[in-house]
Formats: sequence, C-alpha cells, structure tokens
Amino acid sequence: MAKRLFIDLEACERCTGCTVKCAAFYRVAEADNAVRGLREMASLVLFCRRCEEPACVAACGYEALERGRDGVLRRWNLRCVACKACSNACPFGTILPDVLTFYTVECDRCVHAGGEPVCVRECPEGAIQFREVSADEPGVHLIGDWLAVRSFKWEKEAV
Repeated sequence: MAKRLFIDLEACERCTGCTVKCAAFYRVAEADNAVRGLREMASLVLFCRRCEEPACVAACGYEALERGRDGVLRRWNLRCVACKACSNACPFGTILPDVLTFYTVECDRCVHAGGEPVCVRECPEGAIQFREVSADEPGVHLIGDWLAVRSFKWEKEAV
C-alpha cells in the first residue's frame, strides 16, 4: 500500500485560518498554499450534491465552474475571479467560500524535495499526514491516486 497525503477535515476546521507552510514548486508567494486547493477538491468530491441543474455553474459569469461526466464539479483556476457567486448560488451551502481564492496552488506532494511534504510537519492540529491509508478506515475517502480525506460524505438516498 502506497503512502498518501491524508487530511482530516474535521481537525482542519479547528483552525481559524490555515497557517501551514507549503513548499509546492509552482506557488507564487509564501502566502499561496496548496492546502486550500486540497480542501476545495475534497469538498467538491465529498459534499457536493451533484444537482441535475447546478445553480452554482449557472451563477458563474466566467465559465470557471463545470461538472464532469462523473458529476464532480471542477473549478478552472485561471478563469475564476473569486467572486464567490457559485458559493452564494449553491442551495446546500456545500461550496465553501473560505476555500475559494483567486489563485489556488496545485499540490505536488513535495515530490521535488523527496520524503515527507512540508505541510505535514507544519500543520499545528496534525490534520495533515503522509501515511498508508486504507479505504476501510471509518470515515476515510480515497480521492484520486494520492489523496485521502477523513470526513463525512453526502450520499443521495434511493427513493
């Protein structure tokens, strides 16, 4: 089992603002933090209700938000102006305005540095870890090939 970047979103919420240092290779400034991008990705995968007619997509005047074939929303970073119209339009409040920033750095897991990512050492709540993760762990969801998140997941009940 390969190691994954693991984020406990409930522990992450205990912070009033993310102070984690990030060493992503393509960040533009020290303030840019890939953890926000990871939280955004996790919230779009886990919490989004996958509406048939998504109000958030319709509200975006910049065509920065679209729904993929799998139903998961994707925000196109360079089209988004962080107006938060999508967040305001979501009838379920699942697009969190605090993770929508004008520019989101994409996490590269510090592969250029080798070893443990910097955010793991820097997180004061221990919400970010780099470890082997099993999908059998309670509340853990695997996202892609290298990310795991602990949180609840919204699932539509069959009618």
